[in-house]
Amino acid sequence: MQKAKVGDLELAYLDRGSGPVVLLVHGFPLDHSMWAGQIDALAARYRVIAPDLRGFGQSSGQDQKTTMQQFADDLAGLLDALGIHETVHLCALSMGGYIAWQFWKLHGNRLASLILCDTRAASDTPEGAQGRLALADTVLSDGSLPVADSMLPKLFAPQSLESEALYVTATQGVMASTRPTTIAAALRGMAERPDMTAELPNIGLPALLLCGEHDVISPADEMRTVAAAMPDSVFHIIYGAGHMAPLERPERVNHLILEFLGRQ
Repeated sequence: MQKAKVGDLELAYLDRGSGPVVLLVHGFPLDHSMWAGQIDALAARYRVIAPDLRGFGQSSGQDQKTTMQQFADDLAGLLDALGIHETVHLCALSMGGYIAWQFWKLHGNRLASLILCDTRAASDTPEGAQGRLALADTVLSDGSLPVADSMLPKLFAPQSLESEALYVTATQGVMASTRPTTIAAALRGMAERPDMTAELPNIGLPALLLCGEHDVISPADEMRTVAAAMPDSVFHIIYGAGHMAPLERPERVNHLILEFLGRQ
């Protein structure tokens, strides 16, 4: 991976291929490697930028709280550092989707389209926010492994877990190795993220929304409603997948992404 200076950070990123830019934004508490099934397929036609967000993977950064707005500003700073001034196609999953909403709000003139996988537009309920804050305290006292173990069953479809697929083990390893301070900071930021539901009709960008059939974190019916509220969007269910649809069903996800990008 290469590294770029963005403010007081060093952000690690992969830079593959050439052509229009596709910016891949990973979920929580993961890193760029969750896009392993997409990077080469997309890089055959596009320039793919796949960063580790601040504090995650090989990127620096240690905060008490990292807001979704801060993550979005970091991504804009990375594009500046790489001399990318044309509009980009932003493809994001889960927490990455929360960041994508804020990127649209703060840096919308830099976007050509949005590709949103397994994410939500609504903010946390008060109970959900309290749960995140409590989990932040737990991870700081007990470490990352208990969080990884508790999250794993929610991330994948039952058949993925039963098959003991290599990507399941790899995902667990990434989560377990993520710094507790990074996990806690992101949890606190997600707990206070703004509700974007009322903004959806104002997002006129072309948008592709994908959701795993068995996603229990951002259910398909909820994502279908989000897509219906956006003026220029298309929605697809990824059958046989859970919350990590791009990892579980890469061929189907890649087909839909490339088909969508080919129309832009």
